Amino acid sequence: MKHLTNWIEIPVTNMKRAKQFYGKILEAELQEFPIGDTEYAVFGSEDKYNTGALARGESYKPSNHGVVVYLDGGNDLNNVLSRVEGAGGKVTLKKTFLAKEAGYIAYFQDTEGNRIGLQSMN
Repeated sequence: MKHLTNWIEIPVTNMKRAKQFYGKILEAELQEFPIGDTEYAVFGSEDKYNTGALARGESYKPSNHGVVVYLDGGNDLNNVLSRVEGAGGKVTLKKTFLAKEAGYIAYFQDTEGNRIGLQSMN
């Protein structure tokens, strides 16, 4: 296997709200475009094998249960965590050390009700 992930879709019910939330906490630009009846807002990424989008459509249901996606927490994931509540989300697991090889993780609940992880080596 060359890449574990090629594409990630985070389900949303309100694209404007979700785009504002992720744009604020990750300090990222998201480009919107529709494909059929599904709305996407794609995260900008230099690595085409490490990207994804917010997705709104009939088959996309935000959930706080199930698969957890871990986003890059940058040099110190506390920087991202510090913006979560101001953007309308909730930190559900503060920065937690896992192991020297894995670094740190944290969880937050986004504005749509999804549980999202963050990972950082510092």
